[in-house]
Amino acid sequence: MRLNLGAFAIVTCTLTGLASARLGSSCSAPLGSGSSGPGDAFWMENIKHHGISAYHSNPGYQVFRNVKDFGAKGDGVTDDTHAIKYLTFGIHETHVIDQRSIVLLSHLEVVVAAVVANLRRIPIIALYLTQLVGDAKTPPTLLASSNFEGMAVIDADPYIPNGNGQQYYTNQNNLVPPEKSQGTGIHWQVAQATSLMNIVFQMSTAPNTAHQGEYIQMVSCTAADGTIIGIWMENGSGGFMGDLVFNGGEDAFSKMLERIGDHLVKENMECGSEISNSPSEMSLSTVRKRPFSAFGTGGININNCQVRAARVTQFDPPADGFLFKLSQSVGAIAIIDSVVTNTAIFVRNSKPSDNRLAGSLVINNARLNNVQTAVGVVGGATVLSGGTRTIKSWGQGNVYKGTNPNANFVQGDIYSASKPGSLLDGSGRIFGRMHPQYASYAASEFVSVRDHGAKGDGRTDDTAALKAIFDKYAGCKIVFFDAGTYIVTSTLTIPAGTRVVGEAWSVISGSGTNFQDAENPQVVVRVGEPGSQGILEITDMIFSTVGPAPGAIVVEWNVRQPAGFQGGAGTWDTHIRLGGAAGTNLEMEQCPSSGAGGVDGCHAAFLALHIKPTATAYLEGLWAWLADHDLDGDGRSQVSIYSGRGILSESAGPVWMVGTGSEHHTLYQYSLVNARNHYMGLIQTESPYYQPSPAAPAPFSLNRAWKDPSFPGDLLSAWALHVVSSTNIIVFGAGLYSFFSVSYLFDLDTHTHRHLGQNYKQDCLSTYTCQSQIVNIDAGSDVAVYSLSTVGTTYQVSVDGRGVVGQSGNRNGFASTVTAWSRGGLLGDLEELEDVLL
Repeated sequence: MRLNLGAFAIVTCTLTGLASARLGSSCSAPLGSGSSGPGDAFWMENIKHHGISAYHSNPGYQVFRNVKDFGAKGDGVTDDTHAIKYLTFGIHETHVIDQRSIVLLSHLEVVVAAVVANLRRIPIIALYLTQLVGDAKTPPTLLASSNFEGMAVIDADPYIPNGNGQQYYTNQNNLVPPEKSQGTGIHWQVAQATSLMNIVFQMSTAPNTAHQGEYIQMVSCTAADGTIIGIWMENGSGGFMGDLVFNGGEDAFSKMLERIGDHLVKENMECGSEISNSPSEMSLSTVRKRPFSAFGTGGININNCQVRAARVTQFDPPADGFLFKLSQSVGAIAIIDSVVTNTAIFVRNSKPSDNRLAGSLVINNARLNNVQTAVGVVGGATVLSGGTRTIKSWGQGNVYKGTNPNANFVQGDIYSASKPGSLLDGSGRIFGRMHPQYASYAASEFVSVRDHGAKGDGRTDDTAALKAIFDKYAGCKIVFFDAGTYIVTSTLTIPAGTRVVGEAWSVISGSGTNFQDAENPQVVVRVGEPGSQGILEITDMIFSTVGPAPGAIVVEWNVRQPAGFQGGAGTWDTHIRLGGAAGTNLEMEQCPSSGAGGVDGCHAAFLALHIKPTATAYLEGLWAWLADHDLDGDGRSQVSIYSGRGILSESAGPVWMVGTGSEHHTLYQYSLVNARNHYMGLIQTESPYYQPSPAAPAPFSLNRAWKDPSFPGDLLSAWALHVVSSTNIIVFGAGLYSFFSVSYLFDLDTHTHRHLGQNYKQDCLSTYTCQSQIVNIDAGSDVAVYSLSTVGTTYQVSVDGRGVVGQSGNRNGFASTVTAWSRGGLLGDLEELEDVLL
């Protein structure tokens, strides 16, 4: 689900002089910068919408809905709650598969009132497989009235009234929230494949306001008691947030990060009023009752904040180290490329560290302008002084180097990785580019695939129709995949020069005999011909397979960005989803967790994503997921299906992986081989739940032609990150998790493991032994790792297959955290010395 509720400046490029970007047969010239005039409607409002949910039981199910077509007035006076509520909740049916939707909130002002005729208000519910999209040309406003009583204007996981903390969706916490007015903009208790972007939160600028971080050019709330929270997140994992602006009020993020998992925040995040420049506060805080929090940020701008920019609430580890007896903690925060201006305290710890790990913090390339304290402690102690200066690389936590297993606890300067210029923008920051919305383009500049012969019904072979569309329109039209599931039975190539836009995650799924030979794997979707160069943008799509597909390379990425156009080849809100969904033939009925479905019939893919040596890629929010449970069944039952490999990159770069995840693949989740110039910002992985039964690499065989990693005798589960012969690799934030295991006895005589118990057990969590190793970096690679958090793993970092960094000294709440690891050695020491001298 994504909330895309505002607008942003779109980077456009006229494709001239790019010989590799061939134009379609109907094209007389490449697509320009767009022809939509200032008074024209946003293209999404005017384009023909006839997408379908291919496996929905109701053939007339409506995927796209414009609020104006369902009675919303948007005049700033009328209560439009019920119109929007019906769009996002009432129109859905219970226990129905493939129930996707996209809701356009048009450009008028929408008022969300709280109480009508003494009935309790239900906020706008953002359901699974739902997108709420604002008019990108004239962003809408959701305005909560003064008597608003719901938990949040937009609620992604509602609590049941009087339910003692139970929720309508899976409840993951022990929190019993107040049910009266919270003045919250967005209750965002979500996980992977979710995003918040291009949103402005507006709060009151009145003196002594209790407003805490809220506005979106979308949500503006004023609760009866004057309390406002912008985004409230009790927990979750693997989401992306970008280009968020917070104006006025007290806190931008307040009381919100209660046990969140991995979330990446990037781009504009500001507090203070744009109009009156009133002082305010922005906080990253946690009330921790169970699992771990990891929070990564990039490109944050904090202006005119009175108290603090971030607050790290620490914990006291219990004597027995048992993971479910922890008190308060934010496990880890990593901040990169930020500017803090006229702010009293940038980061504040809840209490002193006492020279031990109790909440990890990394600050990299932070510019301070008139900041009193950079890092402080509640009660007034200063850990790092402020001023007007740049913090190059600073850490609080356990720091490691090379093959030395001993940690150095620091509250000071740490190793600063050299950042290749190809990864940086003009200001020296890690480059970032937000989700294209094509606001400058008219509906006539899009071409619908269903209008040109493709069915998208999940049954028809659409290969020929889709190839014909790309042959005809590549480079001069934006190719619009109406909602649906498009079956292809041979490789589909998206040519360089193409922009592809989905609707509520349109699916391209590989099916048939071409993808069933693991000895001769074939590509389902080829992004650019080998060696091609040109713009290529893919948004709001899913790539998948119909099982069994043991020989499917789901996506092969060949294209290189145009010269002078960083991030010109990339994906946004686009995912690889394998199994666990209607139409995949890899659901609970075929492949239950018991293994009764066998192996041969439950293969989902050979490789999820392959980034080739000459390619560049900007991947934002991409999730390469092999299903562990059945989404379209009961939503909970586990499945045992098999994908050989996650993401393999052999690219010389630049490659940006921003808020990406890769989960449950057999051999590895991320593998970098002969790669260069990669930025991996808050990556997230999970090892396969069925492992180690069978133990990796089974049920696949190692294939040296595909640079498969080896497995030490003690490692029975997949590598989360495997790096070989690679340079200039920066991992800035990682949550790598192993949750399940079985009981085995290792026979020293036969060097085999004897199975002693049932899989899908979690007893290993309390002993941190779900798997022995999880990250492997060979001695010849140049890698810097910051804010690495692991769960259930004995060794957090290995070099050449040998465990080096043990988790026992890094326990940090639910996870164990390495604040920083660098390769060490003579060259590393010289680079550190050079950094100090500079």
